[in-house]
Amino acid sequence: MATTKTLADAFHETLKDVLYAERASARALKKSAKAAKELELKKAFEEHLEETETQIERLSEIFAIIGKTPRAKTCEAMQGITSEMEEDLEDFAESPASDDVLIGCAQAVEHYEIARYGMLRSWSAKLGYDEATPLLQKTLEEEKAADERLSKIAEQLAA
Repeated sequence: MATTKTLADAFHETLKDVLYAERASARALKKSAKAAKELELKKAFEEHLEETETQIERLSEIFAIIGKTPRAKTCEAMQGITSEMEEDLEDFAESPASDDVLIGCAQAVEHYEIARYGMLRSWSAKLGYDEATPLLQKTLEEEKAADERLSKIAEQLAA
């Protein structure tokens, strides 16, 4: 008989998924920073890349807190988002809309991460992972701030 999966199992599986997603996000941010024409946008990507690297370290801490090895598993959602981004980067590379398109792609990544970190933070609290919960909250706040910054830049581009 198969064992029943628990919330702790779901937490661990999602953590592996998010580790993959953050690594993919770091690669995407490097490409985006290179492709961005507007200086403020380039700077936003570079600064969020540094934050993302810290977030990856934070995930390793969380794996240690729950007594697991930090291993990533392929995140289909992030693969789809970054694949679409690659296509858009190619299609709009020379377009006057290229920075707007970059922002749209980056926000798709941020929104996915916000959803995942919000869920992980809730589960962490429910599971009593008292050391992990504030780490997840910090990352969630950083992802929301990155999204807001991208929105502001997008509005300035339109002006």
